[in-house]
Amino acid sequence: MPRPDFPHVCDPLRAFLHRVIRPIEFACRDAHAHLQTVKNLDRFVSEQVIGALGEHVYPRAVEVELLSLRNLFVDFYTRLTPAEQRDRLTQAFALLRRLQDGESMIQPSPVIPTTHQPPPIPLSDDPPRPLWELSIQFVKGVGPKRTILLQRLGISTVEEALWTLPWRYDDRSVVTPVAKLVPGGIHCVCGVIIRAESTRARSRRLSILDVSVQDATGTVHAVFFNQPYLEEVLREGGRVMMAGRVVAGRRGWMDLRLEATQFEVLSGADDELLHVGRIVPIYHETKGWTSRQMRVLLHSLLAEHGGNLEEVLPLSVRARHRLPPIGEAIQQVHFPASDTDLASLDHGVTAAHRRLAFEELFLLQAAMALRQRELKEERKAFRFNPQAEPLKELARRLPFTLTAAQERVWREIQADMVTSRPMNRLVQGDVGSGKTVVALHALVMACGSGCQAALMVPTEILAEQHYLTLKPLLESVGLNAVLLTGSGKTKARHAVLQQVRSGKAQVAIGTHALIQKRVQFARLGLVVVDEQHKFGVLQRKTLLDKGYQPDVLVMTATPIPRTLAMTVYGDLDVSVIDMLPPGRKPVRTMLYTEGQRHKTWQLVGDELKAGRQAYIVYPLVEESEKIDLKAAIQGAEELRQDVFPTVQVGLLHGRMATAEKEQTMAAFKAGTIQILVATTVIEVGVDVPNATVMVIEHAERFGLAQLHQLRGRVGRGAHQSMCILMASYPPREAGSRLSPEGSPETDRSHAQQRLAALVRSHDGFVIAEEDLRIRGPGEFLGLRQWGMPEFRAANLVRDAELLELARQEASALLAQDPRLTLPQHQIFKGAMLRRWKGKLALGAVS
Repeated sequence: MPRPDFPHVCDPLRAFLHRVIRPIEFACRDAHAHLQTVKNLDRFVSEQVIGALGEHVYPRAVEVELLSLRNLFVDFYTRLTPAEQRDRLTQAFALLRRLQDGESMIQPSPVIPTTHQPPPIPLSDDPPRPLWELSIQFVKGVGPKRTILLQRLGISTVEEALWTLPWRYDDRSVVTPVAKLVPGGIHCVCGVIIRAESTRARSRRLSILDVSVQDATGTVHAVFFNQPYLEEVLREGGRVMMAGRVVAGRRGWMDLRLEATQFEVLSGADDELLHVGRIVPIYHETKGWTSRQMRVLLHSLLAEHGGNLEEVLPLSVRARHRLPPIGEAIQQVHFPASDTDLASLDHGVTAAHRRLAFEELFLLQAAMALRQRELKEERKAFRFNPQAEPLKELARRLPFTLTAAQERVWREIQADMVTSRPMNRLVQGDVGSGKTVVALHALVMACGSGCQAALMVPTEILAEQHYLTLKPLLESVGLNAVLLTGSGKTKARHAVLQQVRSGKAQVAIGTHALIQKRVQFARLGLVVVDEQHKFGVLQRKTLLDKGYQPDVLVMTATPIPRTLAMTVYGDLDVSVIDMLPPGRKPVRTMLYTEGQRHKTWQLVGDELKAGRQAYIVYPLVEESEKIDLKAAIQGAEELRQDVFPTVQVGLLHGRMATAEKEQTMAAFKAGTIQILVATTVIEVGVDVPNATVMVIEHAERFGLAQLHQLRGRVGRGAHQSMCILMASYPPREAGSRLSPEGSPETDRSHAQQRLAALVRSHDGFVIAEEDLRIRGPGEFLGLRQWGMPEFRAANLVRDAELLELARQEASALLAQDPRLTLPQHQIFKGAMLRRWKGKLALGAVS
């Protein structure tokens, strides 16, 4: 068999053919007589094919042939008989001859380099524009319509596109021939759709799409349920790559099926190898924009702009923590090398991911430190008098003494208020720890010093509760308090607004109505925000702007884990009320299912006979508000008629008129109503010491922090209290296998973990840490409400240690260069200001 020459083939392919054809030709000589002397042919061919495809992009026909060549040598030595090996060698040699004879005009173009070096920067007389100034609209292949789609994903500039990281990865580097599929394994197959048949079940509620995929070795079936739109995507004759678990069908091994979790329709474009034959990044999608399109876009952006990425981190910081350069990191997170560990990629813990996460956290921690320094340099127009007569009178009027924890926190607040700089303090305290009475001392001190104070709370019920509780105490020390909410008669509201405007009302207690334009203060000196996570950042800032550098006291009963406190409250001083008032007993918490409801009503009945009261709480969420509200109303009616016909049952929900809500709450406090059926409007602020039972219906639908808040409505008296969590599914046995992320089984598992955590612990901080672990920071806080920083690479649960490193480095940097004026820090300073200047102008309340 003569050795071929390659006079018409392009140089890269000619070199590849020259390397590969020699050992194959030798193995084929003399009727395959030398086959046994050629070793590791499978590994050699695979490495050569991957290398060739990684260095250049060829026309689709050539790439398909190269992949086919690689597949011929899969399991060459381990599974094939000598006859099959000889047949494969003959096929391989014929394939190489086709490449030699048929591709004389191939001109390959370079793809993204597989080395760690970014693409070279094109030479130009003008310096390239910064990537954060380059609109994504003017990138080749985007345009105005696709820009709108990308903006849904938070992408408006080239820089934002490059920082949009994959949320997971698929290993498509190994394509398994259909003939080699084994039941139970997870495999990737590539072939042609020879049949796509759609059927519907008799009920018309179930659609089934049966797809048959064929390669050179056989056929495998994949079935898709209730995805009728795939009929237009998976059509006969199209080439497709599918990945998933292989299972045996009705006829066992003779009828293999693929439980396809991912598929990719192969279009035959020149960029095909971005989507198969490698570790492939998977991005979040939106209607009209797919992960495949995102890969093509990023391939193009890296090729054109990869060399223009700005290195933000100081060299000393990168060296100290062994962080790769920015170009290499961005390259590797989008198109990782073939030997990168897939699990590390999926968990975001590769060196490249770590570098990008550190940069985000470092920028934020430096910005937070600068913001805190600015706050300490601000000056307010007045100082408060710690010896004000109303404050002394309050100490005489209170029917109890402060706990040691309350006293400590009050001293910290008092020390802030007497200084010339505005107070910016967060008070954390578990449910029932007594934050309100500490805030009362601050209100009295501010008003006793000649200023006004505002207390803003999230709901009208809580505002009314605070008003009714605090008004007598405030009046007893000579201070006038008013209530301002969104409801009520117009004439009465005008009178309240006039009192606030004139300064006659020293304390204004209310909801977001306090931030309306018509509300004007004569001399606002203190703002107290209770349950502040219920408000948006801009709402809180609007209230602060009604005074001149007022003191700010932020309170929350939702404990914030340390990693989040460092991030969300990095510019606030933090105080913690870490003990409950004396005499409080831990609330017994029990998890029951629907089959144990009779036991629940028996426990409630026993408490009612003993003269106690009970809450029955129903979920109320936006997505199903009408259904949930109806369930609460029906639940109250059922209790009245069937379960406790001799007991007075009340109903409380947010859509009731204010007067009706006040009447219901007054009746419950007075004991006229024994059972209060309510939605989550009672989550905060309601204090009825005689209520000893809390039954939470559909507890699996609540967040862990919200469950803890609800549980805190009982246990406020001297009697033992209990909280019964009613779950609407049977608990899964311990140790059972969980389903993949994102499935209903996963949601169920997370709910079970939340409920189990609540049963185990009464410590709000322990519960908050568990909630953060289960749900992640985004869902735990609610980004919009809390002003939570949105990260593209960092994860506050996973990267807690990295956050601490970033905080230490930021402190060291600012100790060296307090204003970031040194030349070597200008790039870092510019990046920090671009990222955080606008948002951290609100830092005092976020």
